[in-house]
Amino acid sequence: MTTTLAPGRLRPSDLARISSVGLRTRRLRAALSALGIAIGVASIVAVLGLSASSQAGLLAQIDKLGTNMLTVTTGKDISGAEVALPKTAPSMISRIGPVEEVESTGEVTTADAYRSPLIPDVNTNALTVQATSLKLPQTLRTEVVKGKFLDQATAQEPTVVLGWIAAQRLGMNRVYTGQRIWVTDQWFYVVGILGPATLAPEIDDSVLIGYPAAEKYLGFAGHPSTIYVRSATDQVQDVHSVLAATANPQNPSQVTVGNPSDALVVRAAAQSALNGLFLGLGAVALLVGGVGVANTMVISVLERRGEIGLRRALGATRGHIRIQFLMEAILLAVLGGAAGVGCGALATVVYALSKNWAVVIPPEAWIGGVLAAVAIGVIAGLIPALRAARMPPTEALRTV
Repeated sequence: MTTTLAPGRLRPSDLARISSVGLRTRRLRAALSALGIAIGVASIVAVLGLSASSQAGLLAQIDKLGTNMLTVTTGKDISGAEVALPKTAPSMISRIGPVEEVESTGEVTTADAYRSPLIPDVNTNALTVQATSLKLPQTLRTEVVKGKFLDQATAQEPTVVLGWIAAQRLGMNRVYTGQRIWVTDQWFYVVGILGPATLAPEIDDSVLIGYPAAEKYLGFAGHPSTIYVRSATDQVQDVHSVLAATANPQNPSQVTVGNPSDALVVRAAAQSALNGLFLGLGAVALLVGGVGVANTMVISVLERRGEIGLRRALGATRGHIRIQFLMEAILLAVLGGAAGVGCGALATVVYALSKNWAVVIPPEAWIGGVLAAVAIGVIAGLIPALRAARMPPTEALRTV
């Protein structure tokens, strides 16, 4: 009587132990092979995580600054020359019902600011001298980080407030009694330094002077060049539609009306376009890592022919050999993927916290990273596993 024995089945614990033998005995090679997978997955997780964190930071910034600020600036006539806004434009705009705040600045084109009169006239540091109304920081949702802003008294005198970048270019990081800068032909005393004005970057590199002082000391004509308008949030579009005609009733087509918060949205779109590039680079790194895993598995099959022959002689089926080497490749890729997810998440946390953003790592980032690693492991290990399974036991044992 002939007894036929059914092939044994590998339990998951046995499969995990056998599959990890090659990794445990060749640790350096395994680590280097997994490194490529880790770099690719880390790139993908970091790009998606930083993008999501950046979006969250941008939304928080927009919520803080508000989307209800509009700007009215000078336009151009048919010849291309700039047309000044009427002096009455701010007061006319303030009469619009939904308008809550109106502040303005006027560029003093004939004035330049310097640290001292000894600096050559050509070294202007690209600073702009502007006359300003007195509640500009509140409307722009920025703050005075040093000193104080202009008031009814200092707006009449030769005093200035420096924008954030202007202060840096002039080498001033604090305000003290007697601190001054040279504007055109006389000294102006510094009374304050503004923080960054996100919605009005033109203020950052400006030297701000009160309207009365600009007219008295610099010959300023008094025409505003930019008017900042805050309206009721639910009526921004309605206000937008009437601003030009209100600011300059005679020539509304020569007035430019804008919404600064739109620029933040455009910047986010530009970042999203770059994200595609970085994701592509991460995919290339992942592909290179997959080639490394495949190379490692091919070499492993060649080096372990004796082990394969011995296992086949002891009753292991081709399926056992195939699943062993396939699982070894998957395990190698998963280890690299897990390391990549950790590194990518760490990079996201560090960078987001340095920018004061909320840390956001989308589930599709780390889940997709791990699944991509598993897929790479399957693809990279399939051919070596099939090759090992087809190896005849007698031929494999000849290498023992």
